Amino acid sequence: MKSINPATGHEINYYQEHTEAEISDAINNSYQAYQSWRENDLDQRAQALMRVADMLEKNCFDYANLMSTEMGKPIVQARAEVNKSAWVCRYYAEHATHFLQDESIKTDYQESYITYNPLGPILGIMPWNFPFWQVLRFAAPTLMAGNTIILKHASNVSGCALAIEELFRNCLPMENCFQSLLIHHNKIPLLISHPKVRAVSLTGSTNAGKKVAALAGAHLKKCVLELGGNDPYIILPDADIEKAVKACAQSRLLNNGQSCIAAKRFIVHKDVLDEFTSSLKDNFTQVLMGNPHEEKNTLGPLARIDLRDELDDQVQRSLKAGAKCILGGKPLKGNGAFYPPTILVDVSEDMPAFNEELFGPVASIIVAKDTNHAIELANNSQYGLGAAIFSKDIKKAQHMASKQIESGACFINDFVKSDPRLPFGGIKDSGYGRELGVNGIREFTNIKTVCL
Repeated sequence: MKSINPATGHEINYYQEHTEAEISDAINNSYQAYQSWRENDLDQRAQALMRVADMLEKNCFDYANLMSTEMGKPIVQARAEVNKSAWVCRYYAEHATHFLQDESIKTDYQESYITYNPLGPILGIMPWNFPFWQVLRFAAPTLMAGNTIILKHASNVSGCALAIEELFRNCLPMENCFQSLLIHHNKIPLLISHPKVRAVSLTGSTNAGKKVAALAGAHLKKCVLELGGNDPYIILPDADIEKAVKACAQSRLLNNGQSCIAAKRFIVHKDVLDEFTSSLKDNFTQVLMGNPHEEKNTLGPLARIDLRDELDDQVQRSLKAGAKCILGGKPLKGNGAFYPPTILVDVSEDMPAFNEELFGPVASIIVAKDTNHAIELANNSQYGLGAAIFSKDIKKAQHMASKQIESGACFINDFVKSDPRLPFGGIKDSGYGRELGVNGIREFTNIKTVCL
């Protein structure tokens, strides 16, 4: 298993894949650790998670440098990711007692209540695009609930996977509560089918989600799926265009455009189309792309060459179908996986730029005749992860966001963000289940009824 620097194309490191025997040992060790970890009271778990947060902050620069090297994340954004990972640890350390406390329910019994018990070892299958945050947002609530974790991270960020394992090994009071397995996708069925693995959390593509859901279903195991997105951002005629463009550009280009909740389809009312398009182009033109370790650069390479080529194929197919490119549109020559900020206009519903997830710095601009047409366009997608609405009519925007847009989250006059305090997830082909918030910590618990 190789890690390749996407900015240079040079090999960083080579890792030996774990064997089937080592996989079996890891699962058994995780189950043994669970027997002890579940008996630790919440205060002890919270203290351990606070130590994790402290170590994340202490080693922020080292972890950020590792992310930038392995998957090309701009260094300033990488540091922010490490600090956000510390935040989610502190959040659950501080609030888990409240989230998991018994809930009394008035019935005909003398006493009846709900209690939240851990399940056992949980498999986390995590992606490369936020190699620390995705893992920690899953791990913090899962561990606080009393479960143990086996991580199968993306193979191109194996260095991050091992660094996170070392982090937990140094901060938790017992071994094997958190283990990283360096394996390819073909070994995942071994993990899901093992009787001591009790549930699965996957963040990844829709195709990967379907495969994991089928495997989990075959073994009657719960899974939480956070999958792809094709997020619509609706720009209404009364929007503050300057603020809208700033938020839209930041969302589209964050993490080199490789975010499931990035703005992808810009659905712009015809009355403000020219103004929005011109302003977005000006914003994209000013972006500095280059070595992700240089703080001045806000756009780095895509994570792998094949991902860059896949994105370019989607752009070229959209152009052949009638879209027009007004900026970018061709990968940079050289060894790195760089793709420039790109804007496509005249995008229609039969194009990849409309109906597929473009995982890179490509903005698709779609014209809406009126508000109802904008809502129709936004909902015309297999995905339903995030969405945003830009308008000065807050009451109208709130009604659209809460009642009319089909998504797991909808933000008004801002771009979609994940937050430890708020549930996060999608509908349709964007998956099911929720991470973060009170919902996230209860996903991997046995919600048990007790009556007396």
